[in-house]
Amino acid sequence: MAALICGSLAFDTIMNFEGRFADQILPDQVHILNVSFLVPGLRRDFGGCAGNIAYSLNALGGTALPMAAVGSDGADYVARLQGLGIGTEFIREIGDTYTAQCFITTDLANNQITAFHPGAMQQAHATRITARDDIQLGIISPDGRDAMLQHAEQFKVAGIPFVFDPGQGLPMFNGDELARFIEQADWVTVNDYEGKMLSDRTGWDNAEISRRVRGLVVTLGADGCDVWVDGQCTHVPAVAPDAVVDPTGCGDAWRGALLFGLEKGWSLVDCAALGNRVGAIKIAQRGPQNYQLDRQLLGV
Repeated sequence: MAALICGSLAFDTIMNFEGRFADQILPDQVHILNVSFLVPGLRRDFGGCAGNIAYSLNALGGTALPMAAVGSDGADYVARLQGLGIGTEFIREIGDTYTAQCFITTDLANNQITAFHPGAMQQAHATRITARDDIQLGIISPDGRDAMLQHAEQFKVAGIPFVFDPGQGLPMFNGDELARFIEQADWVTVNDYEGKMLSDRTGWDNAEISRRVRGLVVTLGADGCDVWVDGQCTHVPAVAPDAVVDPTGCGDAWRGALLFGLEKGWSLVDCAALGNRVGAIKIAQRGPQNYQLDRQLLGV
């Protein structure tokens, strides 16, 4: 069974600030904010939510089919995915633009400031979802606004159950649009900040959202995650990592594990527990797609 992963493919430029943002930003002067951070460490990685989730799912032994758009500079990324054994038939090249670019600065407290150029991602809606026997699961992760709206509708029409994972794309949508996503989706995943925004905009708390889908998961970073099913919450504890090196892509690694568990018919709690283990492995490595998974040790 394959999972169709709608979202971005992006190049991540990751920089490390050897201080804390909070020490450099004066709260009473944010209206005239003008700061510069010295970043001795800089690295360029393959990233984007669709690519990161596909990497995690593929590493666990699942079948990942990213649906995304790349620009004229995206050939190396497509070749990398093919080299990993990840299908690229749903990746569209847009010749007159760049692949999406993400610029991430991380401080010593693992806080991040991110700037994102969408590039070809804005044309991701040009690829449509239709029913196919081998595609039994999907996810809507951060992507172009039109792509997220249209792909959710297309998943529903095709009868493909899917996860709604708005991520940093959530602010693009008003309450009615977010409610429509939830009504179409089978599962919803957000972090705790996104979860508060989702509740504020829809007027539904976590319990109510969970009654409208098969399950809601709110990830809590180092505190694990809360799994909501039919109005009831189960806390799934975090897994302590060997080291805290780079949080970039941890949420996407977690979501790849979620899709793997859903493919296997696991309970949402068991899916979340695997996600926490995979996230702990990812955070100990730099970059969103540079970690390795030992499936035997993970029990998969």
